[in-house]
Amino acid sequence: MFEVLPALPADPILGLSAAFKEDTNPKKIDLGVGVYKDENGNTPILESVIKAQRLLLDSETTKTYIAPQGVAGFLTGMKALLFGASHPAVTEDRITAVQTPGGTGALRLLAELIARGNPDATVWVSDPTWANHIPIFETAGLRIEKYPYFDKASRGIRFDAMMETLNSVKKNDIVLLHGCCHNPTGQDLNQTQWQAVLEAAQKTGFIPFIDVAYQGFGDGLDEDAYGIRLLSENLPEMILSASCSKNFGLYRERTGMACVVTNSNATRQSLQTQIQSVARANYSMPPSWGAAIVDIILNDEQLKALWQSEVTDMRTRMKSLRAMLVQKLKDKGASMDFDFVNSQKGMFSFLCISPEQVKKMRADSAVYFVDSSRVNIAGISQSNVDDLAEALVKIL
Repeated sequence: MFEVLPALPADPILGLSAAFKEDTNPKKIDLGVGVYKDENGNTPILESVIKAQRLLLDSETTKTYIAPQGVAGFLTGMKALLFGASHPAVTEDRITAVQTPGGTGALRLLAELIARGNPDATVWVSDPTWANHIPIFETAGLRIEKYPYFDKASRGIRFDAMMETLNSVKKNDIVLLHGCCHNPTGQDLNQTQWQAVLEAAQKTGFIPFIDVAYQGFGDGLDEDAYGIRLLSENLPEMILSASCSKNFGLYRERTGMACVVTNSNATRQSLQTQIQSVARANYSMPPSWGAAIVDIILNDEQLKALWQSEVTDMRTRMKSLRAMLVQKLKDKGASMDFDFVNSQKGMFSFLCISPEQVKKMRADSAVYFVDSSRVNIAGISQSNVDDLAEALVKIL
């Protein structure tokens, strides 16, 4: 039976990682896979996570299944982190939530939930968006359309074109928005633009779906939740997926949350049975370890303060790497102005060069990043920034 299935091409990002490992150039640079790295190129375990793990090892007494919705303290802590502890939807218990295997698991779960509630819904995604968004929703049987978002020529958001599209979206269609640190471009909506998105949703009746994977990497933990809180406070429904991979460094623990803000506690209770039914048919019970670590951190004042300082350190370092790269390019006489990199936020930046130039950098200088020109800023270091800048200047 299975011999009829053809081999598929390698995933663009994972395939790039494999090619990097095989490259024997001692000066090779990996700016592809989206993981935070320190100056030595390592992805460290946060000190707050190390301490929480020790507490968990000392306190865990069983390996039986956890509740279908996940670790209770994790869900409570994450809702407070994302929405704010005093948010009306939190205090009125109007948020359906389950723990998921990573942010990707949350997206898939919510895609299937949307298909149950409205199989004819169209999901609108930004152009461009994270490469895995479209396959996730298409595999759930949902139709995909794109709204304009980023313009390589101007190196900014095509906001007028974006709003023209969003103002024509049908009622109960889904508009997928990046909560902060847009992947792949790093170009975020400002507060005025979030307000315009809210007004469009109020006008047309579309349902916002916010994917947040980098909270704290943009401007700050609360600042990066501005769009989430604005829309969820002023609309009857909103969907949200969250990942703990980046800001907690729990990449391999696959820790995430899927939630829906509803218009009443009664709706929340009904929807909770539905989302747990979707989860049951996918993976039955969620894993415990990563969520238990987040639970400990968010509900221990000292560990939470330590974690917040570590998030600040990561954010500050990535901003300094942006500035360092831009200055090096200026110093080396780059024929293109890269100041826009400093206005982009989070782990990723769009360098706005062509796929042909990206491939030439890979072939000539062993600098690895995806053809769209998305680079992982955290892969830059004091030791490789000169080589990176020289490679960019060369292909320009």
